[in-house]
Amino acid sequence: MTTKDLQSALQAERVLRPRTVEQLVVGRPTSDGAGVKLTRVLTQALQRRLDPFLMLDAFGSDNPDDYIAGFPDHPHRGFETITYMIAGRMLHRDSAGHEGLLENGGVQWMTAGRGVIHSEVPQQEEGMMEGFQLWLNLPARDKLCEPWYRDFSAAELPAFETAEGVAVTVIAGRSHGVEGAVTRAASAPLYLDLHLPAGGRFVQSLPEAHNAFVYVYRGEVMIGEKAVATQRMAILGKAEGSDGVVLESAAPARVLLIAGQPLNEPIAQYGPFVMNTEHEIYQALSDFRDGRLAG
Repeated sequence: MTTKDLQSALQAERVLRPRTVEQLVVGRPTSDGAGVKLTRVLTQALQRRLDPFLMLDAFGSDNPDDYIAGFPDHPHRGFETITYMIAGRMLHRDSAGHEGLLENGGVQWMTAGRGVIHSEVPQQEEGMMEGFQLWLNLPARDKLCEPWYRDFSAAELPAFETAEGVAVTVIAGRSHGVEGAVTRAASAPLYLDLHLPAGGRFVQSLPEAHNAFVYVYRGEVMIGEKAVATQRMAILGKAEGSDGVVLESAAPARVLLIAGQPLNEPIAQYGPFVMNTEHEIYQALSDFRDGRLAG
């Protein structure tokens, strides 16, 4: 569908009882891979509250020392990774035979399922490297599914502009009648990148039961009477009868709006393995140690 087709298909979102901010979260600076510096915004302590989401990392630097070593071969089992590249180039290779180059504005969606070993290596020696990686849990019935992988270039991601001038990229879910690049029945994830102009306003309906949060990566937005500044995550409350969220910006701002249906299942995590029980974690460790993880 072309951009013109998307514009003509837009449907207004109706929100009568918008959610408010329950909590503001400041990310924790850390490093991962071979020393890549990043900010862990959604930590393990918030996994139950933000089920089905397990982690959100934000990375951004124009210093090659902060990212050049990348993420050498490492395993995953039991969940999905969604990497959204704002700026930079990263090469993905995995044990399932997938390979792809993630570039400016693109998304890499990987389902680890029963197990995959992959690497993510920067394809630049200078300049800005900026983006996000979100971990989405898999329901118990799908944790040992076949691995899956798909690269989406910026041009392949559904995008539209609202009447109020908000530019929207729909990575997952549905917004204003526009279907995102990926859907998932169990967790029903919504993943939007919003570019709000000065004086911008964006309305998004959300099911009352879904967990939702906003991460501001440029500027500042207002959610109700609460200001959410750059590099802050706003966890949205779930008051009875709430039906969506309204974002407003006095100056240009860029934010991620992410929501999903809770799986309401036990979460057992050990590093790159996310299962439902400790026994399943021990099995994942054993499979990895004995070379069966990606077999």
